[in-house]
Parts: sequence; C-alpha cells; structure tokens
Amino acid sequence: MSKTTTTLALAASVATAIAGLSTTAHAQSNEKCYGVSLAGENDCAAGPGTTCAGTSTVDYQGNAWTFVPAGTCETTSITDAADGVDRMGSLEELDRDIPA
Repeated sequence: MSKTTTTLALAASVATAIAGLSTTAHAQSNEKCYGVSLAGENDCAAGPGTTCAGTSTVDYQGNAWTFVPAGTCETTSITDAADGVDRMGSLEELDRDIPA
C-alpha cells in the first residue's frame, strides 16, 4: 500500500469511528459555536442553500457552527489574520461574515 492510500484508509476509518459516536454524548460535552470555523471546516449549518458539514464558504461565517467544548464558545476570540479583526464565538447564529 502506498503512503497516500494508507493515509486515506486511516482517514476514512477515523471518519467512520467519529460518525458512530453517540450524538447525545457528543452534545453533552460540546456546544454549537457560531462564527468560529474556517471555510469548509464547519460541523453543520451554513445558511440557505447548503447541506451541512464542510459547506461554509467564508472564514468565521456567522451562520455556520462547529462543536467546541461546552462553556467555551462565548469566550472564544479569534483574530482574523487577513483583516486583523477580532471575532467572538456565539451560541446563536450571527449576521456577520455572510457570503454575498
């Protein structure tokens, strides 16, 4: 097996294992945090016309969320290297950084 094939097989195995985790257990230790994920790295929700995970198109898109450890979302602060703006995570959908 080539290194690439081995890496892809490992990634698929990890993804399958993660998908098999109990949603309830996951939700108890994590919370949805809007506006903190990079483009294409959201866990779910990214506005109208999107399906789910990995569909955000803008860094820190306000209507896309990712799971973070419970109790940490609203204290999460990210400084965008591209524009130097500080952005805070939110437990609710935000109206900022929404793609045109």
